Amino acid sequence: MSKQVVIIGLGRFGSSVVETLSKKGCEILAIDNREENVKAITEYATHAVQCDATDIRTLKELGVQNMDIAVVSIGEDVEASVLIVMALKELGVKEIIAKAVTPLHTRILEKLGATQVVYPERDIAIRVATHIVTPNIIDSLVLSPEYCISEVPAPHGFVGKMLKDTNLRSMHRVNIIAIKRKTTEVYKGKSEARESVNVAPSGEDRVMDGDILVILGREDDIETLSQLT
Repeated sequence: MSKQVVIIGLGRFGSSVVETLSKKGCEILAIDNREENVKAITEYATHAVQCDATDIRTLKELGVQNMDIAVVSIGEDVEASVLIVMALKELGVKEIIAKAVTPLHTRILEKLGATQVVYPERDIAIRVATHIVTPNIIDSLVLSPEYCISEVPAPHGFVGKMLKDTNLRSMHRVNIIAIKRKTTEVYKGKSEARESVNVAPSGEDRVMDGDILVILGREDDIETLSQLT
């Protein structure tokens, strides 16, 4: 059974969420107070409605209380964002993901009961700064002020070794949670490049040249490891 999701706010962030969820087979109720935003998303949303989402009676009439998840992507209008999250909580929506634009906005939404607060501007800034300081890190997902998950090219010294022989945990204090590897397959007489992902690899798995290691650990430890490449 597909998930039922209501997306409130159809700017660039909200419309991207709608489009992505649509491709994954979710049932989507898309809401915005601007007609042009609603029209732009109609081909992806199951239902698209122009209305004032701060009005709890309107949300109830639309059946928002029956949705599995609500995404509040009205970040710029802080007052509207707060009122909508309050209304969703009152309607009993169990999972609320809300976009924030400032640290204070984040704290307010968390105190109001938002299940998860997304801070796109901060997250992008962290990624850009990380790439500038440590260009060998391909991508990074911040989990907390200390811990993150990062993709790092396998250091040359690891190539040909089994994971258990790299001493990653004892020497570098990080954990490998996946190995991404590009392979070439022949299909209908043509060579095609593909990417395989070995999730939760064992100590017996061997590191190959060109592998990308997906690492969980402290940011400082991952930066140190990335400098070995």
